[in-house]
Amino acid sequence: MSPKNKSVKANMKNTAAELESVFLALGDRTRLRLLNLMRDGEVCVCFFVEVLDEPQPKISRHLAFLRKAGLVASRREAKWMHYSIAELKNSTARRIFEQALEALGNDADMQRDRAALTKACCSTRSPELLKRAPKPAFTTKRSRITTETQRTQRSPL
Repeated sequence: MSPKNKSVKANMKNTAAELESVFLALGDRTRLRLLNLMRDGEVCVCFFVEVLDEPQPKISRHLAFLRKAGLVASRREAKWMHYSIAELKNSTARRIFEQALEALGNDADMQRDRAALTKACCSTRSPELLKRAPKPAFTTKRSRITTETQRTQRSPL
């Protein structure tokens, strides 16, 4: 067998393994709900717990599964863990994943989860833990835009 044929077979195995990993990750409703909440940017674990009303160990276990599958990235900020959707290198897996995320955006249950995330982030009566938590990326963008708009409206021309 020529070196070129070995390379083609290795790439096919890699593609199949990546696709298998993506499909396994997408095969659980909790993981789909987590991915849906990350569609607009980075989210702290404490907001997942609040919105999904699931225990933190369960959320962390599913996030670890998504991270191992290469679908999400994580970063630590002091004691807070933040998760965001990762960029998939395999173009076939990326297309499938993007289609799945798009479909989630059209699902009524997933839309309710996203509304609950917005409410949890922006509520004046949030639990104490959430008040101290860093806000998800999409809410900080909105509040910065709102502040700039208010400043513009107040200043005379």
